[in-house]
Amino acid sequence: MALPTSARVVVVGGGVIGTSTAYHLAKQGCKDVVLVERDSLTSGTTWHAAGLMVTYGSTSETSTEIRKYTKELYRNLHKETGLETGFKACGFIELASNKDYLEEFRRTTAFNRMLGVDVEEIGPEDVKELFPLAKVDDIERGFYVKDDGRVNPVDVTMSLAKGARNRGVRICEGVSVTGVKKKGRAVCGVTTDKGDIECEYVVNCCGMWARQFAARAGVTVPLQAAEHYYLLTEPIPGVKQSWPVIEDPGHYGYYREEGGGLLVGLFEPVCAPWHTRGIPQDASYTQITPDWERVTPFLDKAMRRVPVSSTAGVKQLFCGPESFTPDLAPIVGEAPELRNYFVAAGLNSIGILTGGGMGRVLANWVLTGKPDVDVTYMNITRMNDFQANPAYLEERIVESLGLVYACHYPNRSLKTARNVKHSPLHARLQRHNAYFVDVSGWEGAGWFAPEGVDPKSLAERLTFGRPDYWPQWEAEHKAVRDNVAIIDMSFMAKFRVTGPGAGAALDHISANRVNGAAERITYTQWLDEDGKLQADVTVIKVAEDDFIVVATDTALRHVQAHFRKHAPETVQMVDVSDGLAQINVQGPRSREVLAKVTSADVSHDAFPFRTARHIDVGFARALCTRITYVGELGYELFVPASQADHVAAQLEAAGAEFGIRYAGLKALGSLRLEKGYRDYGHDMDNTDSVIDAGLGMFVSMKKPGGFVGKDAVAAHKASGNAFKHRVVSIQVLDPEPLLCHAEPLRRNGEYAGYVRIASYGHTVGGAVGLAQVTACQGFDTAEGAFFTDGTWTVDVGGKEYPVKVTAEAPYDPSMARIRM
Repeated sequence: MALPTSARVVVVGGGVIGTSTAYHLAKQGCKDVVLVERDSLTSGTTWHAAGLMVTYGSTSETSTEIRKYTKELYRNLHKETGLETGFKACGFIELASNKDYLEEFRRTTAFNRMLGVDVEEIGPEDVKELFPLAKVDDIERGFYVKDDGRVNPVDVTMSLAKGARNRGVRICEGVSVTGVKKKGRAVCGVTTDKGDIECEYVVNCCGMWARQFAARAGVTVPLQAAEHYYLLTEPIPGVKQSWPVIEDPGHYGYYREEGGGLLVGLFEPVCAPWHTRGIPQDASYTQITPDWERVTPFLDKAMRRVPVSSTAGVKQLFCGPESFTPDLAPIVGEAPELRNYFVAAGLNSIGILTGGGMGRVLANWVLTGKPDVDVTYMNITRMNDFQANPAYLEERIVESLGLVYACHYPNRSLKTARNVKHSPLHARLQRHNAYFVDVSGWEGAGWFAPEGVDPKSLAERLTFGRPDYWPQWEAEHKAVRDNVAIIDMSFMAKFRVTGPGAGAALDHISANRVNGAAERITYTQWLDEDGKLQADVTVIKVAEDDFIVVATDTALRHVQAHFRKHAPETVQMVDVSDGLAQINVQGPRSREVLAKVTSADVSHDAFPFRTARHIDVGFARALCTRITYVGELGYELFVPASQADHVAAQLEAAGAEFGIRYAGLKALGSLRLEKGYRDYGHDMDNTDSVIDAGLGMFVSMKKPGGFVGKDAVAAHKASGNAFKHRVVSIQVLDPEPLLCHAEPLRRNGEYAGYVRIASYGHTVGGAVGLAQVTACQGFDTAEGAFFTDGTWTVDVGGKEYPVKVTAEAPYDPSMARIRM
């Protein structure tokens, strides 16, 4: 085929993700699509994939639904294309080889069942019956999905490609895309070794090359290829194609029939990155020479699950590259650096089992300009530019791949590629014995160990129960509630917004009124045209057309991209996160402490709630805001980085008589969830309307000029009770069970939602969190009988506990503590 000179969409990369995206673009009505592949379809990493088709295992609703869609697509695609995908519903069994895996999988099973995955918990003898060669005397339980199974990755890709061609997509193999053409901040075409193609959209589905290809366009895609192994045995008597796939993360292995023998796949805890400085452009159908010395100990352990695999003849120990991301989530969406440049890459070895659904999600995103599912966990905008550095990836990917089969404890902290960013208070926090955790590259204080105790010693034991640092966490929580504490939040994303019309621009983007009087801080949401959430920020009006916007750390690039989309070029947004520390002083005695270090009048009358004013603190100057994220009287001080340590020293000295202490992020989380405070990307997302998120009180419908999404919000309000769900607070009434997230909720025995985020409420005496509650008959208003009349329970690993569900905060719903 002659290379086309124009198309609406150019998809770069001919693996399963690229062909699925092209297929779904055409299926959704966009036939003017060109897919360009530098070699031949599947030649990157798709060709050697193991082909598992598993819906079980995720605690993300989006990921689970993507898997379910993918399985049904692969099951039925041949009816449309005439090409089989190799789908076999042979079943899948997840093995729990110890008590911790059992706890994890029971929690996962509860969530998956709620979403319609038919999971059966079975005993060792049942596993043995289904997979007779498996050693089962040391397993706790198995989790069996009868209808899951396997596919042939090449056949899947060819069937998707044929389906795309049948719908008008042009596929050009043997063509290398060499660059992306731009017009202003948007895509306008691609250059290839065979000529240029003018286009409106570019979709980077380049797999392990995605980072290199994106860099040519100034786009950040942090992923890295690593060695991935599986062993193929010679034929083994008695092995049947009908046997289920089994997975045993405790032994690093997955197992299925292949050619009358066995395929023993491996996700070892310590991997080997491959070509960190760049993947060779001619790396097609790549087979890496196996490192027997490195991999043999891991392989030996994997083979113990099916002992015959160690005595059968070895046909091949295959090693090929697979790409992984720093946080083990895909990188998907529109690049914040370049409009109409989309990415779908970094699938972390689940590209086949999510490929169909991922292509559908991305195609819809390209054509409508917005995703129709929660994408906050995989949105490309969550990534930071330093994460694409080869040195960072070389270190982090070893850990992230190693976590694929690790038990997913809620208190695990990533250990590699650390100390990228230090708060100006870092040395001070170290002296106070902080245990640091990775917060978007920042070293954030999770909690503080007692004097003379190594903080790491309290974090070594990973558990689903109470961690060893529980007493420290509880004490920090109670210090904020009962006394006063300092919380370093310098990791927050902070922007200076200035220029003619800055106030009008921010007022247009914000649902609340933010361009009122100066020296005022306002909590607001940024919405899309459908009234759905895009950001959750505070806006400080320092002076006329001079503002500071504060957002959560993971939303930094997302906030920038949303602002650029809606603000005129005369208004400038500058990231000042690194240069501006944020020191919070919170608790009922915070005013007394602050009054001792400043000449400013910080009394309630002179400095009421939501005031934002520059004050002196010792020798320093700080922008002081009276605001809280923990539900107490408190202040947030924005201080130039060069003066931050001085300010902290002043606060420590002034607070000594009150017993002031530092509090970490564990306490911050438990305090804010007792108050029901939201955090975009964690407990609310891009599928939530501002009303469904329970934030309608922060929308100013009457402000002059309106705001982005106003018409949709007005229509939502006019519809009365016609909404799908509401984000609400929950409190477990039994003080013993702990929540992580994704625990199903039931009302009168019927599924009614699930927990999005959770912690432990040391003040209220039980686990607390925010949950998505699904609307059903009887869901009247936030204060209605739907919450109070029903019997509510939460499913924690198969055990039901009574829970209180409320639209109000479990702690101080009248907000009297904040306004004291």
